[in-house]
Amino acid sequence: MSAPRLEIDLEAIASNTRTLVSRLEPLGIGVTGITKASLGSPGVAAAMLSGGATGLGDSRVQNLARLRAGGVTTTTTLIRSPMVSQAALVVRDADISLNTEAAVIDSLAAAALRQGTTHAVVVMVELGDLREGVPVADVVDLCRHVVKTPGVVLAGLGTNLACQSGVAPDQLKMDELSQLVEKVETSCDRGLSIVSGGNSANLDWAMSTADAGHINDLRLGEAILLGTEPLHRRVVDGLRTDAFTLFAEVIEVKTKPALPWGDTAQAAFGPPPARHDGELVRQAIVALGRQDTDPDGLTPPPGVRVLGMSSDHLVLDVGDHDVSVGDELSFSLGYGALLRAATSPFVTKLEVDAPPR
Repeated sequence: MSAPRLEIDLEAIASNTRTLVSRLEPLGIGVTGITKASLGSPGVAAAMLSGGATGLGDSRVQNLARLRAGGVTTTTTLIRSPMVSQAALVVRDADISLNTEAAVIDSLAAAALRQGTTHAVVVMVELGDLREGVPVADVVDLCRHVVKTPGVVLAGLGTNLACQSGVAPDQLKMDELSQLVEKVETSCDRGLSIVSGGNSANLDWAMSTADAGHINDLRLGEAILLGTEPLHRRVVDGLRTDAFTLFAEVIEVKTKPALPWGDTAQAAFGPPPARHDGELVRQAIVALGRQDTDPDGLTPPPGVRVLGMSSDHLVLDVGDHDVSVGDELSFSLGYGALLRAATSPFVTKLEVDAPPR
């Protein structure tokens, strides 16, 4: 079987979605399943929908187009602020997009009018993480702009926390968003159907709050795909962590000195990795590199230690493990490693245990 290979257990993804949907439903919060770490896989999307996700989101228009081509008909959201140069594609392939700029909204409106349709806009609010978002003082004005612009419709408000600066979503932040919803609804004389409180980092808040306010949507990717939450990278109780496994083939096994010798300078990706003192290391190389995944997010089999990674080689200390050339080793992945493996053209993707559609 081809390697490197990313095996995807779709039933695990459906199970995680089902668990999260059932926990959030009593709060009045629905789940938008985020497919970007799977390169917009229609199979992963179907697993999320099977688990009860009410919609799907992705950061790339190309991935949303892949979902459509794969037969996905549910509501889709572009979760990265659209590029003006892609306005026509956004309107074609996304029902909703998250926005912060009037110029972009105007481009979407013009594209929607040309295509004879209407595009839904969620205005993103800056609540402290300092990535995308409109300052609170300017939100009402931008929402009024959306309301008076033909071709677009104001669907709601949203925010994003934890991704850029690690600012944790908490009750104060969510209350501020809910209060802003009331201001916008009063100022624009219309209700908002979507109040998207954030991403998987919001789960600690959601699982502890007694009042979600107006928050009725979370955009969940990491928690569904990996069973973890981003704030502390802890496993969420009741979720599976085995949905993704990366397999790579051993191409060399040799006993070598523990430390390099000779004058040293920069390695291929900056300062060389630290090596542990000792005399000899039973070292294996697998055909897996930074073109395929992120070494910082890889967890090797128990008793195996990562020594370094270049573009195409992952170097391991395999100790006394019975490892030979031609064998495959399996790795679990963190979010960064998954994202890069899923997007690498050199990694084969194999979806297994598909839930009923």
